[in-house]
Amino acid sequence: MSGEATVAVLGGAGFLGSHLTEALLARGRAVRVFDRPSVDRRNLAGLRGDWHFLGGDLVNEEDLRRVVDGAGTVYHLVSTTIPATSNRNPVYDVESNLVSTLKLLELSRAAGVERVVFVSSGGTVYGPPETLPIPEDHPTRPQVSYGVVKLAIENYLGLYHRLHGLAATIVRLANPYGPRQDPAGAQGAAAVFLGRVARGEPIEIWGDGSVVRDYVYVADAVAGILAAAAGAPFGIYNIGSGRGVSLRELLEAIARVAGRRPEVRYSPGRPFDVPENVLDIARARADLDWEPEVGLEDGLARTWAWLAAGEGDA
Repeated sequence: MSGEATVAVLGGAGFLGSHLTEALLARGRAVRVFDRPSVDRRNLAGLRGDWHFLGGDLVNEEDLRRVVDGAGTVYHLVSTTIPATSNRNPVYDVESNLVSTLKLLELSRAAGVERVVFVSSGGTVYGPPETLPIPEDHPTRPQVSYGVVKLAIENYLGLYHRLHGLAATIVRLANPYGPRQDPAGAQGAAAVFLGRVARGEPIEIWGDGSVVRDYVYVADAVAGILAAAAGAPFGIYNIGSGRGVSLRELLEAIARVAGRRPEVRYSPGRPFDVPENVLDIARARADLDWEPEVGLEDGLARTWAWLAAGEGDA
């Protein structure tokens, strides 16, 4: 691999990571894709450019050392937990995500990495909103261990920037969706709902469908991450659509895109689900000259076309 310093993408074989890797390659960057050795690599099929796959584990210090060696920028997209289940074992969440990331930061500092870009969670770090949309300076009161750990990592990035001059970019991402998202996964309402429609299965909703979330198409999410990574030596940016959509509205849009109305089953709401989460993206607009371009129905149609082509094995 040659040219500019290698870019490392932790979680690069996943839904968001593969799109980020593809965008970096399109910009002529050399990319080191880090993911579990056994990960499904279909998302990487057909990628063109200067890249290679490095199998390893976030909790293995030697694997992390190989990730950061010779890397100029490290994009950290890995999490071993998801919001819905993270409260069941917060010790595991801390050990596998927070402690591992601290080791990554220390190794990055020692290896001369110039910048770490951390994809945090705009949906969980803020907790119940006091104002809507939610700006970056809003109080942070996460309701799940997943968000607590994400916020702790953000704070350590700030500490490493102040103590060691490590440039750090924190992206508080809304709910990304689009092609390559697992339609049978445990999270990602847009793709999961579309997948159930494609398979003729009922959609299960927690609560009455009034919960409001911010859905951002994956291409817009990646453009926002890249814009933020080229910004100030330290910055925190919300990246989302800036528009709230209830689950009922999402289901209506899916019905229009799919041309069929799904069967919906409702279950009692979950106590950790905040009623509404919509990100204020004014800072990203002003500082990064970034703007989401793909509307919800257009993005859902692109995702439905991907599923209909059989690429999601729906």
